[in-house]
Amino acid sequence: MSLETVVEDIRDEARARAEEIISDADERAEEIVAEAEADKEDTLAEAEAEIEKQIEQEQEQRLSSAKLEAKQERLEARRDALERVYDAVKTELTELDEERRRELTTALLDSAAAEFEDGAEIDVYGRPGDEELLASILDSYDGFELAGEHDCLGGVVLESDSSNVRVNNTFDAVLEEVWEDNLRDISTRLFDQ
Repeated sequence: MSLETVVEDIRDEARARAEEIISDADERAEEIVAEAEADKEDTLAEAEAEIEKQIEQEQEQRLSSAKLEAKQERLEARRDALERVYDAVKTELTELDEERRRELTTALLDSAAAEFEDGAEIDVYGRPGDEELLASILDSYDGFELAGEHDCLGGVVLESDSSNVRVNNTFDAVLEEVWEDNLRDISTRLFDQ
């Protein structure tokens, strides 16, 4: 074997080794590219899933906000309607005819008078404009004296210095009590669903 043959064999072996290395490198490069493609697909799928999740969350938040806003508007509308009804009742009370006003004021005075001891000196206060009505009603009550005005829709406030008792039997007080006690029923009647 000559030196040229040995050199040629070494070159052939080197070329074969180089081709094997290149082939291995190509395979490894293809694997890396395939892994990168798979990672890209996974990353893309994860990103799409995350975006979908964010979109769903945003939609849920918007829907929830819209529902809350609608509920608040509905409650506000109901509150406004109840307020209008309350104001309408107050208006009706201020516009009672004299006979009905006398009847109700007498009933409220009788009810309040029961809270005081017999023979007590009682100061009576009433709505501005009801002085004549109260004076005529009080003619039938011993120890009761018209003492002045009370800012109210009607009815009476009775006070006694001797027993330190004060009874507020005004239309306002009765209306407030009846309103509070029956608000649920009133609301149900107005907004029955």
